[in-house]
Amino acid sequence: MRRREFITLIGGVAATWPVTAHSQEPSSVPKIGFLTDESLSLGSVALQILSNALSERGYAAGHNVSFESRYANEHDLLPGLAAELVRKQVNVIFSVGTPATRAAKNATDSIPIVFSRIADPIALGLVKSLARPEANLTGVSVLTRELAAKRLQTVIQFIPGIKRVGVLFDPTFPPAPLELQEIERAASSLNIDLITMGVQRAEQLDAAVHNLMGQRVQALYIVPGILFTELRQRIAEIALENRIPTMFYRKEPVEAGGLMSYGPNFSDMYRRAAGYVAKILKGAKPGDLPVEEPDILELIVNLKTAKAIGLTVPQSLLIAADEVIE
Repeated sequence: MRRREFITLIGGVAATWPVTAHSQEPSSVPKIGFLTDESLSLGSVALQILSNALSERGYAAGHNVSFESRYANEHDLLPGLAAELVRKQVNVIFSVGTPATRAAKNATDSIPIVFSRIADPIALGLVKSLARPEANLTGVSVLTRELAAKRLQTVIQFIPGIKRVGVLFDPTFPPAPLELQEIERAASSLNIDLITMGVQRAEQLDAAVHNLMGQRVQALYIVPGILFTELRQRIAEIALENRIPTMFYRKEPVEAGGLMSYGPNFSDMYRRAAGYVAKILKGAKPGDLPVEEPDILELIVNLKTAKAIGLTVPQSLLIAADEVIE
């Protein structure tokens, strides 16, 4: 790989793959704008899945489609990045995450937007209905609120007799208040005391967790938020130090040493959303494509972490787990 191409890949600000010698002329190649609220290390995984899924549908990067990719794990950067994609006159924007989708929606009402990994799109004002989203948006939603009670119930199954659960949430992350409401509702019916702690910046994490530990919580429930995904390694380390179980919303934190997660298979969601991109490139209108919801929900358990914190995983949950990390 030439140095210039390498810099382009790392920066994520131009086509992610160099154009081959047999490519079409740039003016005839549709451009897909990729906008994510994640850093390059996480966001590039979603971009690769998107590219592979489109290739399977006849749209090969560097041949008959190109990418403009933008990454921003700091939400205040997203509006500017969305505006850049609009100026680039991309044919469709693939947005990953609620903040990225909001930024894209605010940047254009004409360029089609296909979203993935977002929370309740109706409650957040992104679409009018799931069946007919109208306007220029459609995609795949993650059922954030609907899964909150199930996550809390799973924590209780892991730790019989648990009474106090600490909750970490980022108040600046748009879906967080929605899930927090559902957790509180579920906790009330399950006779669980919740101790909530807001964290907006990385430097606040350690103090927040130690504060919760001082209030004798018996488990940590991490509300979905990009901040916590980026800090997954540190959260796992603190939890291990304090021998405290953790419940996450996606697989990566469990791979980093968290105890468990329950939620959609994000890779499958990206592939399904890629199908909408292909349809739009062929002339479909996003407003006519119904918003889909995940059909694959996974329970991931880190057995090594369970042993390290002295927790015996119930056999019923080991059987129910879609993946056990040993």
